[in-house]
Amino acid sequence: MTIYVCGDSTAAAYELERAPITGWGQLLEGFLPECRVVDAARGGRSTKSFLSEGRLQAIEKEIQPGDLLLIQFTHNDTSDLVWRHTDPHTSFVSNLSVFVDTARLLGAVPVLMTPIPRRYWREGRLLESHDEYPDAIRRLAMMRNVPLIDIYQKGTAYIRAIGEAESARMYMNVEPGLYPAFPDGQKDDTHTCHVGAEVYARMTAEALAELKLIGGK
Repeated sequence: MTIYVCGDSTAAAYELERAPITGWGQLLEGFLPECRVVDAARGGRSTKSFLSEGRLQAIEKEIQPGDLLLIQFTHNDTSDLVWRHTDPHTSFVSNLSVFVDTARLLGAVPVLMTPIPRRYWREGRLLESHDEYPDAIRRLAMMRNVPLIDIYQKGTAYIRAIGEAESARMYMNVEPGLYPAFPDGQKDDTHTCHVGAEVYARMTAEALAELKLIGGK
């Protein structure tokens, strides 16, 4: 079985030179040794730009019956840029439906995923992120009978459980002078380092097993 990952920078693969930034998609195969993972996620893409660039069409040429298509967007769909932005109630779910329909037409299994949470702590409280988009994904999954991996819900619960200080290690909160790609350091609570990517890759693998879409590890 081959698992194709469609998404944005939070799922994308990065060269070693970009360390420590790591997308969960590039670590997924390590938790699913019986599967091949093709990480087609790319930074800066929304459902709209991913489709307009022909990235789903490229997957169409390779995907086989029985393969899985993991679909995880939101971060860039919320952008104000017209070539990225989608409305959660209309164009966003319409675009997600294109991914779902394409997979099913080719005999593959679509899997909708909510986005990983942003780590926004304020006065000791983790704030919600992504507005109405996660709920839009959940509704579409229910309406279309599509398997759902609610990483946003799982991730939010996990971050709250480990706390503000410990969860900082999951994201790109980097001290100056440690990595050549980030000589001045970085404060970023959207993108993950290896530790955070590993958490979300493991959650995804476990959810796929719970949904009986793959064999458990």
